[in-house]
Amino acid sequence: MKEKLRDLVVRLYSRRVEGHLDLAQVPKHIGVILDGNRRWAKASGGTTVEGHRAGAEKIRELLSWCDETDVEVVTLWMLSTDNLDRPPNELTPLLGIIEDTVRGLASDGRWRVHHVGTPDLLPDHTQRVLKEAAAATSGRTGIIVNVAVGYGGRQEIADAVRSLLADRAGRGETLADLADTVTIDDIAEHLYTRGQPDPDLVIRTSGEQRLSGFMLWQSAHSEYHFCDVFWPAFRKVDFLRALRDYAARHRRYGG
Repeated sequence: MKEKLRDLVVRLYSRRVEGHLDLAQVPKHIGVILDGNRRWAKASGGTTVEGHRAGAEKIRELLSWCDETDVEVVTLWMLSTDNLDRPPNELTPLLGIIEDTVRGLASDGRWRVHHVGTPDLLPDHTQRVLKEAAAATSGRTGIIVNVAVGYGGRQEIADAVRSLLADRAGRGETLADLADTVTIDDIAEHLYTRGQPDPDLVIRTSGEQRLSGFMLWQSAHSEYHFCDVFWPAFRKVDFLRALRDYAARHRRYGG
């Protein structure tokens, strides 16, 4: 009875927050650090794999909530470059869950899937799943879903600079030429998210209050929202609170 009453109170509160939400102030690009799967599983008496599966199931809920607003881009940090050093008995099933999740997002019919990360760091079958999902959804007009798999913020900047150097060398420019002319926009054009708006809001679950290298370049002017709940327990009311807090802030862009 207590649990039913609590759920009712949460639903009513959620509707109240949603009713007062100004859609004109909704972020266009939301980045989400999906943190806390393992700790959620441990607290629930489950296994690490069960925690990752529960976290994967939560993704579709999040995107459905975003569909109800004017969000245009969602970036989901699903696997960092550091995570690739995990033991095989944890990494292998995690990659399988990620592959199943990406296939599910592609088959849903609503979203455009785009991989952000370094493909060469991933197993061939994972690379293939990501490429196939991007190709199958490229013509859609729904939310762009960036799946950050094998992603690291420093690695992204290094890859962008490497790509820029190769591009300019292909045009016959020298390093001296590039040093004299390179701009911030030149580097931005070689990021994994080139052509997309930078994230307006970055959400991290599990109570941790750090970026851990997430979108280091793009998040220079982002607002941050740190949520105490573990990712698999993230609710619509938590999402709406993040949007409400974002709308209430005065964005000064470094001023």
